[in-house]
Amino acid sequence: MPSTLRDRARERPAANGTSVSAPTEPGTPQPLWSQVLEDLERRIASGDIVDRFPTDRELTEHYGVSRHTVREAVRRLRTRGVVDRQRGRGSFLTDAVLVQPLGGLYSLFRAVEESGLEQRSEVLFRGTEHDGRVAGRLGLPPSTTLVRIERLRLAGDDPLAVDDTWLPEDVGRPLLEADLTRAALYDLLTELTDVRITAADERLTPVVPDDELSATLHLDAGEGVLQVDRLAWAGDRPVECRTTLIRGRRFQYVSSWRSGDAAPPTTAFVAAPEET
Repeated sequence: MPSTLRDRARERPAANGTSVSAPTEPGTPQPLWSQVLEDLERRIASGDIVDRFPTDRELTEHYGVSRHTVREAVRRLRTRGVVDRQRGRGSFLTDAVLVQPLGGLYSLFRAVEESGLEQRSEVLFRGTEHDGRVAGRLGLPPSTTLVRIERLRLAGDDPLAVDDTWLPEDVGRPLLEADLTRAALYDLLTELTDVRITAADERLTPVVPDDELSATLHLDAGEGVLQVDRLAWAGDRPVECRTTLIRGRRFQYVSSWRSGDAAPPTTAFVAAPEET
């Protein structure tokens, strides 16, 4: 019986010496270039590929596919800014890209730490304010006093995101004196208030950054930003309203679905309101 693409890849080490399994075998509905791309993303996220990126020849030999298939997968990584080709030196990974599966409550703190970088936060604002819209989302009267914490999130020395968090005063007040430099906010909530986040609803929106945000995040020319709006719950009570603006080149949300799954994921497409 001829070996499958997965089996053939298991018979050889990865380009950097690490033994890595490859994607699914030929004959599946998923194109081969997509299977290679998916496995490369997994290897990058797990740290199997670091700094130097394998050559087309190494990838062709590793996956047992054509050079055209490999080039299509790598082209898509370059288009997204994950891989950079340098004349005379080969291809290298750009700044670390953090990968977060859709459908799970992400922790930016843990995503950064698990990538091998140190996560730090610089507090841009911390205090109490009033915001009727946010209070409404938290199920509170418009005049309710809220705790607001705005932070610049860093991966190592590089700006990664701006985080704007609002909480009911009875929940957030202990955080006004807490050290947020290297702490996960939800861990602090549990430690200081016994409030445990149990669920969250999120909306992802691509955003064109203004000059102030571009300067704060040190954005490259033409680099976009992903806005993540989150409403988090502790049991049946909404306790956090958060907006996070993340560098588009440093963070990816990924989703996968297979025909054998019980049901495909639900995706909602919401038309933006017309400008007046």
